[in-house]
Formats: sequence, structure tokens, C-alpha cells
Amino acid sequence: MQQTHSTFYGLGIAPRLLEIIANLKFTVPTPIQERAIPAAIEGKDLIGIAQTGTGKTLAFGIPMLQRIAQTKSYGLIILPTRELALQVDEALMQLGRLLGLKTAVLIGGASMRPQLDAIRRKPHIIIGTPGRINDHLQQKTLSLENISILVLDEADRMLDMGFLPQIKRILEKVPKNRQTMLFSATMPDDIVRIATQHMKLPFRVEIARSGTAAEGVAQELYITKKEGKIKVLEKLLGEYNGSVLIFSRTKHGARKICHSVRMMGHSAAEIHSNRSLGQRRDALEGFKNGKFRVLVATDIASRGIDVQGIELVVNYDLPENPEDYVHRIGRTGRAGAQGRAVSLATPDQKDAVRDIEKLLRTVIAVSEHPELPLEKFIEYKIVPRHFSPRKFGGGFNRPSYGGRGRFR
Repeated sequence: MQQTHSTFYGLGIAPRLLEIIANLKFTVPTPIQERAIPAAIEGKDLIGIAQTGTGKTLAFGIPMLQRIAQTKSYGLIILPTRELALQVDEALMQLGRLLGLKTAVLIGGASMRPQLDAIRRKPHIIIGTPGRINDHLQQKTLSLENISILVLDEADRMLDMGFLPQIKRILEKVPKNRQTMLFSATMPDDIVRIATQHMKLPFRVEIARSGTAAEGVAQELYITKKEGKIKVLEKLLGEYNGSVLIFSRTKHGARKICHSVRMMGHSAAEIHSNRSLGQRRDALEGFKNGKFRVLVATDIASRGIDVQGIELVVNYDLPENPEDYVHRIGRTGRAGAQGRAVSLATPDQKDAVRDIEKLLRTVIAVSEHPELPLEKFIEYKIVPRHFSPRKFGGGFNRPSYGGRGRFR
């Protein structure tokens, strides 16, 4: 029977790091940390399959810092978005600052000069996005010949964003004799090929099957015409008091939604690829510290937002890929907390809803707002299952006034 650790002791972590971890108030390892850290500390190649919000950064960060300190080696972490790169850097610096850790963050949208200065200081760990890392390789301002530990984080998202060619070029530049750790929420064929071609008998840690939504996230679905979405959103924002993350499929849509939310009287910010790095950072920091109650984002932020206590995630537009639904709603209910995710779908999106439900292997309850008459749901091809009031799960105990239903 596998031993369960209630603390970080017994995982092979060095005493100095254990002391730092304790001072940071990290007490109980998450399942991915408990299973990945011992294997990674031993130097094994590792594939970690886990949903968002499960503590993957420490799962690779602790072993990486320990091996770098012990062997005087160097590490490279590749991530899909600027926000995620900055957050990983912040988390690693929390752990490694007292150990003298030096990092270089190489991301697009930022000036090259500070990055060149950081590279010249010979950082222990390079953290970056595939495009900007390749920019430095092409300009010969970066060498990866001394990298002994490579981490590919959110690998499936990087492939979704079209980074496979850049990742392949990076893999050609790092030494073959290295440790590789790959973390992903899903395992598409391209990732299987990367693992087969570039990893040595990887140790596999799977905490949740592909497409598993975070526990504690109560999900519901509203069916409305496109022009009715804003009214539903206004009602939702009036019913919830905490922070709300809204996802739009397009950056133009995000801009319009943000404007509408402000007109409703709520503080809001937007984050998408048309915003500068500084604007995106200010929006995210403002959302974290409460300056903005609402953050409107495109999928560029679905795995790049690590904010505790998001009460509600609203899919104003359904995502293009069902997998992105899992990552979006994983922004709430993190690390065992309770959360809620509400999706707004138009009557012609029944196939998109079915694809999401197929991935989740569950049915998302269709809800009716008291100010949206039930007849409209029938008109929208919803077959109500029952009409009695019910109480939602997930700890909020907010009554529903509609029934559960399915698309015909």
C-alpha cells in the first residue's frame, strides 16, 4: 500500500529546502507533488498529468532547485504564456531567493535589453515562452548547451497555440543527456511523440484522467440568444459578491464585454493579446488585490491566471476546444476550494455542449433564471427534466428556479 505523506518530510527534500517550504506555510503536499517530487529528485524523466490548480509548479520546482544546488547545473522551463512564465518565476524565487537563485525570464512583449542583461548574469534557471526563446537562439544571444534539467509545462496548451515547431527547435539545442519533466492536463498524440522521442523511460504520474474538471466546481449552463447574454451576465454579477473571471472567445469580444461590465457599475479589466505586457500585468495584479472585481480574458489567460478565491468563472463564449473548458473552469475551485462555473450557450451550440460533456463524461445542468421564462427554454430546444426548486452543490446553497435539461 502506498504511503501517504501529510507533510513534505519523507519525500527526499534537503533540510534547507524543507525549512524554506515550512517558512512559506506550505504544509501538506498535493497529490502531484507527493508523487512527482521523489522521482524527480532521483533524476528520472517524468510525465505529470494533472488538472490545473493542483500544485504542479512546486512539483517540478522543488526537485529542480535541489538538483541545481547540489550539482551546480542549469535549468530551462518552457511555458505557453507570458503570465504563466512570470508566475512560475515568482514562485521559484520565493523558494530560491535565500539560496542565491538567479533566473532570466524570456517572454515576448517585453524589452530585449533587460533579458540580455539577465542572460549575461548566467542565471541558474531560464524561464520563457517558445517564441522568445527561439528569438534569442536565432540571434545567438542564448546558449542552451549547459542545460541539464528541462521542464515543459502546460505542454498541451503550447501545442494548441501552435508552438510545436519552436519546441522542436529548442529540443535540438539542449543536450541529450539531461532530465526532462513534462507536465500537461491532457495527452494528445503530439505529446506522446515528444515523450517517445525525447525522454528516457519517463516515470508517469497521473492524478486525474484527461478532461477531469476540478472537484468542488459546480457547473451550470444557460441557453440564450446571443443578444441576451449581457442581460444574463448582469443578473449573475448581481447575484455573486466575489471576484469573477469572464472568458471571451475573441479579443474584440473581451473589449466589448469589459466595457459593458463597467457600464453596469462594476470595476473591470481586460487581458488579451492586444494588451501590452505592462497592461496585462496591471490587470492581473489589480484583479489579485481587489482593484478590479471582474477580469475579462481570452484563452491566452485560461492557464496563466493563478489567483486564489475566484468565486465565479463565466464562459460568456464557449471555447473552441473542449479541453479549454476544463482549463477555464479550473481557475475557480483551486486547491480543494469551492467554486462555480457558468456557461452561456446559444441554441445552435448543442454540438459544442455535447463535445464538452463527452470530454467531462458528465451532463452539465441547464438552469433557468427566474427572470427568463421557461417557455423560452422550450423554444430553445431544451427539454426540462423537472421544475422543482433545488439547491446547488459546491457550498453556495443558492436556489435555482428552473429545471435541469438537455438539448434535444
